[in-house]
Amino acid sequence: MNAKLRTGATLTLCGVLAMLAACAGNKKIESDLGIKGAPDWVNEGTQAIHNDDGRLLHGVGMAPPMGDISLQKATAENRARTQIARALSTYIDATINDYTATMGYGDPDTSIERDIVSNTQLSLAGARIIGDWKDKRTGNLFAAAELDLKVLKRSLATADNLSDSFKEYFARNADANFDRFVEDRQP
Repeated sequence: MNAKLRTGATLTLCGVLAMLAACAGNKKIESDLGIKGAPDWVNEGTQAIHNDDGRLLHGVGMAPPMGDISLQKATAENRARTQIARALSTYIDATINDYTATMGYGDPDTSIERDIVSNTQLSLAGARIIGDWKDKRTGNLFAAAELDLKVLKRSLATADNLSDSFKEYFARNADANFDRFVEDRQP
């Protein structure tokens, strides 16, 4: 994988993980944006959540008025998915580092990393748009996307290009690693 693509994937996953880390369990974070009349998810932004609904990454994207509502909506939704990808990247990088340390590999194995990044891109196809909101004052359109950790787990479990030892490690540790990731990012 070329360095530019790797950097882009890592940045995307970092954002997603940052989003996930912002909220765990029933904890509430303070509103960052303070947009009056906006739904909570707009003001809270991208978050990692572990609650009764599962282990979830929520990404929030925004698009300014563009003169074409379908383009504006598509832009906001794509930006929401990008936020999930960033957070996911961070989570995956941490998991790879834990795996390589546990297995005694030292530095992360680049082929494992490349294969996982490839599979996480497939998992993003499982991210779904769960809400849109338009600020009537500014015309800005916000979109929320959600990715359930179960989707990622299924994707990696069926991946042909990953070793059985990594798949077993991930299956055993995904939930605990996600919970630790969320807790580490609590304010």
